[in-house]
Amino acid sequence: MPLTEWHDRIGDPTLADAILPRLVHGAYMIEMKGESMRKQRSKTAVPAAS
Repeated sequence: MPLTEWHDRIGDPTLADAILPRLVHGAYMIEMKGESMRKQRSKTAVPAAS
């Protein structure tokens, strides 16, 4: 999720301002394009044996 959307998703501006600096400090931002690998793998996944 882009950083620009976090305040809207969290809903409380004060809480978002308290959380975000701790999460993004020293973090690397990697923007990826394309469909999620999880979606691609789930289409071909073999059900687990029970």
